[in-house]
Amino acid sequence: MNVSIVIPVYNEAERLGACLAAIDAQTIRPYEVIVVDNNSSDGTAAVATQFPFVRLLQERRQGVVHARTTGFDAAGGDIIARIDADTLLPPDWSAQMLQIMADTQLAAVSGAPHYYDFAIPALADRIDHYWRQRLADKLAADNFLYGANMAIRRSAWLTVRRELCAVAGLHEDFDLAIHLQAHGFRVVYDASLIASVSSRRIDTNLADYIRYTLVSPRTYARHRLRSRRHMYPVLLISWLCHLPGRVLYRAYNPHTQTFSVGQLLVASQARPDPTSHVA
Repeated sequence: MNVSIVIPVYNEAERLGACLAAIDAQTIRPYEVIVVDNNSSDGTAAVATQFPFVRLLQERRQGVVHARTTGFDAAGGDIIARIDADTLLPPDWSAQMLQIMADTQLAAVSGAPHYYDFAIPALADRIDHYWRQRLADKLAADNFLYGANMAIRRSAWLTVRRELCAVAGLHEDFDLAIHLQAHGFRVVYDASLIASVSSRRIDTNLADYIRYTLVSPRTYARHRLRSRRHMYPVLLISWLCHLPGRVLYRAYNPHTQTFSVGQLLVASQARPDPTSHVA
């Protein structure tokens, strides 16, 4: 099976190079790598062009949902993998993903995160994996997809793409999973498919963090899925962990692998909310 890797990007010049270098180190090289620049103003496109295997596309409609769709539509592989610009794939990721997708009854899969820029990554991973698996088990046939670490059959994408919701206030990966399962496609969470990701989303004030996380059940509510009730215990845990988690994220320097209270004084780089940054 040929694999296309799609990466929607917006002002990711600082992160994209490491992401693409990790793809270049895959034991099974992808058929193609598509970077979709969504109106970046920081040199993101220039970083992408430094890698000869990258196909760079432009999407002028603002929003990760539009960039995702442009990349998926352009992909020619049998399997379309989707990651974020801050995702660092381990060398055997493509091989493992293909092994999972060898199950012809499977339409899409998403895996677990490893938080590479968190002060105590083993603890963060353990907590995240437990609640993510619990949620997947509870949701059952209404399972989710995780956009930073996922893959979908191109044939399944072509079946649902015209039905997808391209509006603000929704998680586009959750919406995709919902539409796939409405067609009877099987979507799974496989905790063995691990990709390293940033925990930077936690570096925001509590009100904004709560607003962002509530988009998950709101996406399910739009489709009248009562299974969204299973999300609230997970959200409550994430809200309780927000303050200590933000401190541990900001106080840690992943480059030196040191923990310093002085890091807390370093100004954070605000990121737009991908669920509201849609035009």
